[in-house]
Amino acid sequence: MTFSATLAPSDPITERPDHKRYFIEKLGLSERLMERCLGEALSAGGDYADLYFEAVTSTSLGIDEGLIKTASQGISVGCGIRVVSGERTGFAFTDDLSSERLLKAARTAALIASGPAKEIVSGFRHIETPSLYPIAGLSPDGEIEAKLALIRRADKAARDSDPRITQVRAGINDELRRILIAASDGTFASDTQPLARLNVFVIAKDSQNTARGTSGGGGRVALDFFEAEKSPEHFAREAARTALLQLGATEAPAGEMEVVLGPGWPGVLLHEAVGHGLEADFNRKKTSAFSGLVGQKVASEKVTVVDNGTIANRRGSLNMDDEGVPTQETVLIENGILKTFLSDKMNARLMGGTSTGSGRRESYHHVPMPRMTNTYMLNGDDLPEDIIKSVKRGLYAVNFGGGQVDITNGKFVFSASEAYLIEDGKVTRPVKGATLIGNGPEALKYVSMVGNDLALDEGIGTCGKAGQSVPVGVGMPTIKLDRMTVGGTGH
Repeated sequence: MTFSATLAPSDPITERPDHKRYFIEKLGLSERLMERCLGEALSAGGDYADLYFEAVTSTSLGIDEGLIKTASQGISVGCGIRVVSGERTGFAFTDDLSSERLLKAARTAALIASGPAKEIVSGFRHIETPSLYPIAGLSPDGEIEAKLALIRRADKAARDSDPRITQVRAGINDELRRILIAASDGTFASDTQPLARLNVFVIAKDSQNTARGTSGGGGRVALDFFEAEKSPEHFAREAARTALLQLGATEAPAGEMEVVLGPGWPGVLLHEAVGHGLEADFNRKKTSAFSGLVGQKVASEKVTVVDNGTIANRRGSLNMDDEGVPTQETVLIENGILKTFLSDKMNARLMGGTSTGSGRRESYHHVPMPRMTNTYMLNGDDLPEDIIKSVKRGLYAVNFGGGQVDITNGKFVFSASEAYLIEDGKVTRPVKGATLIGNGPEALKYVSMVGNDLALDEGIGTCGKAGQSVPVGVGMPTIKLDRMTVGGTGH
């Protein structure tokens, strides 16, 4: 999927359901109880307190060798209560939403603070948020047969694609997450968040080699996405194609050379090597390679990087973050100049700024922290074919597997799961075993060409930080880096 250079938010869904009704009618909560809990949370002082209520229903199905191997459904309900005092955080959670247990958790979280009790804002401000994804009719615990049919279709399509495909696994995971946030600053906001992902994994073998291939996608979508947008057959054929490609690949060369990154998922390199370093907590603590560099040039003037949580139906998008702040499009790097960081409420207050709607948490068991949503590089003016033609000898990296990044200095190592040699301006042989080694801030300074083919990933990204995982999106157009170290064993 390609997008325009500015990648504006999609038209929001006009229906504005009352997300709060679930917590009030089904779980028996009330605004009065929430006010009492916040009062207890601030009874020993503190600067700020919030309540994060969450109810999640989820389904996971998987088949291996045509047989159902995993099938699970889950329901999780609870509340996390946080008190912030300066740079310190007190936190407690409970899966019992009775008034007694909630008030006890609030008093536990309050132990971090010291000082006179602080009064909360009288009355809540009901936050209006957009509606970026469908919720009508969603029921993750239903439609089991329909979900099984999808992954069976993926299994069949992968096997039918080539006799060298010897093993297939396929799975689908979906959830419906309901959240409500009430805070001492008057915030009162709620949301209902769908999420679905279909995955395919294959093994291909010939007389000499074995190779693996994966593919998948989804987003904040209903099941009909896998019929109308991206079918199980699409993901199955893509997984098979990448595995078969590796069977005939040669060993990647090693050394410093020109590197071209393809559009879409290669943006994960941008996410890891640059995005995490632009989160406010690392910069407040001065542990990021970007600390103190706002207003300075940190990349080529061709590079503009944004984080945008407002794109309809995308995996990383949210109507609001986990502190009740509506998400937004935040320009992080503009024409090579570092503009700002991604911030939650706590770090914004400590740094004298405002939240960018980036406070995210994995569940009610966790405290929020600054996190990315959909992070990508904007389009440039170059044609992708001209970028390839400009390379005498280099590497064309189309897809990535795993990677590691050191936030403190920006150094990264990424493995390319699909890559090719570029020789005399033409894409030639596929290669295997290629790794890209570099430094995030330094690498961006060598970006000399930026294509006009911006694409976001298929909807598979999950970001880990401090033991928490959240869904994210990444993307970029085709770009050329004049210098990068490639690790490999070929010539």
